[in-house]
Parts: sequence; structure tokens; C-alpha cells
Amino acid sequence: MLKQERQQRILDIIERDGRIVAAQLPDVLDVSGYTVRRDLDELADAGRLQRVHGGALARSTVPRTYRGRQVEAVPGKIATARAAATLLESDQVAILDGGSTALHLVDAVPPDHTGTFITHSPPVANALAQRDGLEVVLIGGSLDRRAMVTVGAQTIESFRRVTADICFLGIWSLHPEHGLSNGYYEEAEVRRVLLERADRIVGLTSREKLGTVAPFTIGPATALTHIATEPDAPPDLLQPFSDLGIHLVKGDGGG
Repeated sequence: MLKQERQQRILDIIERDGRIVAAQLPDVLDVSGYTVRRDLDELADAGRLQRVHGGALARSTVPRTYRGRQVEAVPGKIATARAAATLLESDQVAILDGGSTALHLVDAVPPDHTGTFITHSPPVANALAQRDGLEVVLIGGSLDRRAMVTVGAQTIESFRRVTADICFLGIWSLHPEHGLSNGYYEEAEVRRVLLERADRIVGLTSREKLGTVAPFTIGPATALTHIATEPDAPPDLLQPFSDLGIHLVKGDGGG
């Protein structure tokens, strides 16, 4: 088997199973353990998978720029946002994280909804400000232009003084065993605090984020009480989260 074919086989196994156990690959590929380790390292260096102790996991495909995320998987994010919006109740205090799915959630808020939204995302705050009946609290800090959210000590301290009814958390990567993880360190630090600030934590998780990992850990999957996702998210990717006791909420993709 040529190297290209061998590495594609590795990627196919990860896509099918969500993980690779390195010790099993020499028999599967009929190569040495050294060759397996070299292939996994090369694929990790190319950004095709995430190396972990004993093997590898599917790596997040989330674009590295804010503009890139705005145009990625838009129908799925709209459906995810609509699913999350069904959990809103009148006069709640809700934390709304940053990100493109959060912006779609603003669009999905019912026209007659009343309540308070707290966010550290200027674009989300601006979108919320266009809606009558909503009180909007914008958390300050240093602006991370890659994510268009505020980060740093001021942001974290401000959120620690908040107790909300519900938090809609942007998701970069979500894995049943490796939990919630993020591509940016400072954004991960803020999201770690958000997990503690509401009774219900809803992960805004379109299908491309399920079963993947990113470099900076935020918390276990069980930190979420709900996962909002799109209707055609693969059942085999969702079942492990359901087994953990996390409530699954699916939206529709209608216009």
C-alpha cells in the first residue's frame, strides 16, 4: 500500500469511527509501528487529524477567521439556531456567546420575545439592539478580531458577576470523551467561565463540530445540559451525548 493510500485509509477510519487506536493500525495496514507513528504525525502536521495519547481523533475543520466562519455550513447553523431558540422563555436572562451561529440565533428569537441578553460579542449585541423588547448587556474587554468577542481579565471578571437562566454557548469542537475544546486560547478561557454562569448550558453545535477536537480544552461534554443541532446530524455522532444524559434539540432548515 502506497503512503498516500495508507494515510487515506487512516482518515477513512477516523471518519467512520471518530478515532484511531495506534496499536491496532500495524495489523490493519500491514506496516510497522514506526510507519504508523510517522503517518499519524504527518497527518497531524497537515491539520488532517488531532494526535492524542495512544492514537488520533478527528480534528476540527472550523475556519480560522471570523469571515470564514460566517460563510461556512450556513444552512446547518441556521437550523441549529432555530433549535436553540425553542428553549427561550419570556423574561429570561440569557447569555449569548459570540460566533456565526449566535448571530443566526438572534434572527430566530420570536418577534414578541422579552428578556435580557448578555453577550461579549459586539456583532451579536448590535443585532440584538435592533429588536424591540430586549434588554442588551454588552460585556467589555479586549477585542479578539479573529472571533469578534471580547476576552481577557475584564471579560472574565464581568461574567463571574452574572447569574443567568440559560447560556447559549458557541461550540468549536465537541467530543463525548474529550469534551468541549476551542481553537483560540483566550476565547477558551472565557467559555470555561460561561459554563458556570447559568442553570442550563446549550451548546450550539452544527454537525461538522460533532466528534472533533481542538487544541484548548474548555470542559467535559457533560458541562452541557442541551445540544442544539441540525435535523440531519448523524445519529451515530449524537448517541454518545444522549447516553451521557445531555438533551438533544434538533431544528429545521426551512426558509
